Amino acid sequence: MRVRVLPSILAVTLLAIAAAAPGEERETVAVFSGPTMGTRYTVRVVAAPLDDDERNRIQMAIEAELALADRLLSTWDEESELSRFNAQESTEPISLAPETISLLQIAREVGRLSGGAFDVTVGPLVQAWGFGPAGTPPQPPSAAALAAARRRVGQDLLLLDAGAGTVAKTRPDVACDLSALAPGWTADRIAAALDDLGHRRCIVDVGGEVVARGRRVDGTRWRVAVESPGRPRESATVLALEDMAVATSGDYRNAWVDEEGRRRSHLIDPRTGEPVALGLASVTVVHREGVWADALATALLVMGPDAAWELATERGLAVRLVARAEDGTYSAATTPRFEALEWAGPEE
Repeated sequence: MRVRVLPSILAVTLLAIAAAAPGEERETVAVFSGPTMGTRYTVRVVAAPLDDDERNRIQMAIEAELALADRLLSTWDEESELSRFNAQESTEPISLAPETISLLQIAREVGRLSGGAFDVTVGPLVQAWGFGPAGTPPQPPSAAALAAARRRVGQDLLLLDAGAGTVAKTRPDVACDLSALAPGWTADRIAAALDDLGHRRCIVDVGGEVVARGRRVDGTRWRVAVESPGRPRESATVLALEDMAVATSGDYRNAWVDEEGRRRSHLIDPRTGEPVALGLASVTVVHREGVWADALATALLVMGPDAAWELATERGLAVRLVARAEDGTYSAATTPRFEALEWAGPEE
């Protein structure tokens, strides 16, 4: 499975060996990593030294969750559940896996909160602007093509019956793309799977969306460095997290400039059909769940500075907004809950 948003969070773990009492084994950090979703995953688990059998159990649990995400949500695999749903030209209710139904419910709620800035049916517009899986050359669509794509976009085009586990399209050519939630959701599930194996202290990074559970090997909170556009990596903001998730959405990693010199981002506003223009360059959200951090980061970025700040403060979210001015300079605004999570130095 591939997602369009490239990693925008750099997870930094400052590893330390915990002191062990006589006769006890020291805890260490076991690292598991590999390719996934067109990017990479990294999982760090705090545990006593693992034997081969336990390492294999952990690796298999991680791979099972990654495979589930591919099997259900991939828009690049024609055999995935979501691809098969998108391909069905029918307006009859279609049964989907409980996991997919749950994600569609979350997407609908984030869409409602954001006034339609978040919409999983936005795929036709993404494709029209040259960012879809078919590899359309990056160029502005014609007015007719844009109008045709917009007719296929809207949350009201999906009739979701969570009780029955079905979704129906109101027009047969509607398609969904859950890649704005998939990395955070997958990271949540990996952390839960490790907990089921008795390994609750871990940090999971899937494509830059990070879920931190428990504490590090030295008993302090996990450190996650969040990059900002326009700032060198060494000056990244470091968050101290325990039982939290963090996600960043940015418009600066996947964009092109048209013939008139206008910057075109891969993030499309479903309300206008246009790429997000001047406004927010990145949004970072910290939440209890990775799936919500992931979706909210995208929604807030599309909403723009004023509306995003209003929603973040009204809901008491932990958010940092980085705005880009017309002269290319950047400015940041952070909510009190976000500031409370910033790491200021040694702790505990």
